[in-house]
Amino acid sequence: MPKLRGEAFWRETLRSAHYVVAPMVDQSELAWRLLSRRHGAQLCYTPMLHAQVFLRDANYRRENLYGEACPEDRPLIVQFCANDPEVFVQAALLAQDYCDAIDLNLGCPQMIAKRGHYGAFLQEEWDLLQRMILLANEKLSVPITCKIRVFPDIDKTVKYAQMLEKAGCQLLTVHGRTKEQKGPLAGIASWEHIQAVRKAVNIPVFANGNIQCLSDVEECIRKTGVHGVMSAEGNLHNPALFEGRNPLVWEMAEEYLEIVRKYPCPLSYVRAHLFKLWHHTLQVHQQLREELAKVKTLEGIVDVNRELKLRCQEEIANQKEGEKPKEGLPFFHWICQPYIRPGPKERCRENGDSGTEKGVRGKRALEEEEDGNSELLSKNKQKKKLRNPNKSFDPSLKPKYAKCDQCGNPKGNKCVFNMCRGCCKKRAFKETADCPGHGLLFKTKYEKSLSWQHSQRGIQTPEISQRGDAEVGETAVLKEAGDS
Repeated sequence: MPKLRGEAFWRETLRSAHYVVAPMVDQSELAWRLLSRRHGAQLCYTPMLHAQVFLRDANYRRENLYGEACPEDRPLIVQFCANDPEVFVQAALLAQDYCDAIDLNLGCPQMIAKRGHYGAFLQEEWDLLQRMILLANEKLSVPITCKIRVFPDIDKTVKYAQMLEKAGCQLLTVHGRTKEQKGPLAGIASWEHIQAVRKAVNIPVFANGNIQCLSDVEECIRKTGVHGVMSAEGNLHNPALFEGRNPLVWEMAEEYLEIVRKYPCPLSYVRAHLFKLWHHTLQVHQQLREELAKVKTLEGIVDVNRELKLRCQEEIANQKEGEKPKEGLPFFHWICQPYIRPGPKERCRENGDSGTEKGVRGKRALEEEEDGNSELLSKNKQKKKLRNPNKSFDPSLKPKYAKCDQCGNPKGNKCVFNMCRGCCKKRAFKETADCPGHGLLFKTKYEKSLSWQHSQRGIQTPEISQRGDAEVGETAVLKEAGDS
């Protein structure tokens, strides 16, 4: 059967999906996808998978895709990040029997994507992208789709989308932000860009960005004309978003934890989901936030969730008539609702800065100012501090390592040659020398071998024969020492 393309693919294989859960690293795992599908999601993506790792690591494939079969988890699109056509296609061939399409991630704006040279950092390399999509479209039995970010210029964004369509992309998801718009600088996604792309291409288009509730979904479809709308953070804070409901947080949390019992996933994923679901409540009950961060078992997470529920129920019982939500929230903190990410000025005020341009500090600048004061530590380092209160991040207290004379890597403290182990091994082998500091005993082994050979001879042999045997023995010993 020939694979479906464009509108037919969206209509028949994806069942005309309008409500879509985004691919989210360590967050759109099977258990969360099933919870989202129960509450209105019509299409889900896997987390972004690394094509190179997927290709070489059987455990990675099993943990992320080859696990227990689940018929309810369809339609499903598997997303890969990649920058090599052959690697991308070979990984996709291993995944195509477990999904309905393969998606190429061209939207990740994070620093890890920049270092790995994938995601949004490929958006200027049109020749490479054409080769990747052309090859995938030719070799795969399922359609190829793409998720992109926009350029500041609408015309360039439109040409970019048309290039991907021409190469063989059968569905395009457009995140209406540039790769620079992330974190506190995310700002508002441009539906104008998305609308322009929708009008310029003949394949289905999904919109991504500014989706916090069902009314946002409806407004986005009306303004842009897209086939469907994708949600990431909105879905994480309210998995019933596509139902148009704002349920009690503990209802969603308990249902998710029950699914996790049936379809286990790493504890870090579970903890991250509860941090999102209970986000507003954990600002009130901060002690339980610390407990949730430290807990080491699923049962422990269930206990923290139960305690949060009891505290919220106690608040409800003591609530005064006519009382309104605090902190400017649309609902009380125990109800699933959007989280509006603070902009740079709000974040500066949280950190005690003035909010002026000079007060805006990036993560790197923050780390440079750290002296062990928890108020100045990044969130990750504050977590490490919680686990180990005696830990210090003062750069002056870090041990200083002397450099290897040969390559500049840290040298062994007891190395007789003042080198790292790699350089030391080469030199010790070349000179038939010992380095006790690195446990290299070429000289000792050689001398022991000669001694053993002499003890085995017993009878004196002609000098020329002895010299020849010694030379052969020396060669064998050096080879053996080198192999070790």
